[in-house]
Amino acid sequence: MSSDTLTEPAAAAQEAAPPRIVPRRHPGQWAAALVVLALLGFAVASVVRNQAFQWDVVRDYFTSAAVLRGLWLTLWLTAVVMTLGFALGTLLAAARLSANPVLRSVGWGYVWLFRSVPILVQLLFWFNIGALYPHILGVRTVNLFAPVTVAVVGLTLHEAAYAAEVVRGGILSVDRGQTEAAQALGLSRWHRWWRIVLPQAMRSIVPPAANMLIGTLKGTSIVSVIAVQDLLYSAQLVYHRTYQVIPLLMVATLWYVIVTSVLSVGQHYVEKHYARGAERTR
Repeated sequence: MSSDTLTEPAAAAQEAAPPRIVPRRHPGQWAAALVVLALLGFAVASVVRNQAFQWDVVRDYFTSAAVLRGLWLTLWLTAVVMTLGFALGTLLAAARLSANPVLRSVGWGYVWLFRSVPILVQLLFWFNIGALYPHILGVRTVNLFAPVTVAVVGLTLHEAAYAAEVVRGGILSVDRGQTEAAQALGLSRWHRWWRIVLPQAMRSIVPPAANMLIGTLKGTSIVSVIAVQDLLYSAQLVYHRTYQVIPLLMVATLWYVIVTSVLSVGQHYVEKHYARGAERTR
């Protein structure tokens, strides 16, 4: 048998084999990545080695009683404001979606007003409400509106305006055919809302609601202007006494970073839960 006959199967197999695809090289991207990593490493090293941060002071005050009390008040204030804000915001969203023109107008006016006025102005207004109404229901306003109460009221009314738009947008994202189909099946309005509309609306509500939660956590630091002893104000009280401004600000910063990181992880899993059945398979 000739050598040509022996090589025919090998030649046929070689011709049938698909060509090898070699990915295009991007040396510019790798060079840019190395530059970014170098700059990031330089920045981290400069922070760690900078003696002005006084990391030993940060370590000493990181879990101090005053700081932990301020952290607890910050977390409590965030939870209360988000709960009350979304409860009121849901009612406002329902008013804006109502067929009643009066309810629609009132809902729109509330959202317009409280989104137009800065939160700091709102807090200062509620803090000085006694100048307008010295007594409410026979009780002196100065006794009724303590700084923590002012913070809860001011932040809740502010967050409710944004929560109303988040909830309204989530409801409008649900296709109207879904509710019509549920209605055709004879489901009650409550079951249509709870079993059909809300689970689908949550896919659109959760991401902006989680952003609002993180924003509210950080935004509570503004209540320090009315002497509410949150995390930031507790750190300020310490450095006003010790004059160690930078390390105490780093203590507050690190706690904010830790809590927001935990909330971000929770946001990921909540979004994943409500995205079941809607995610595309890669």
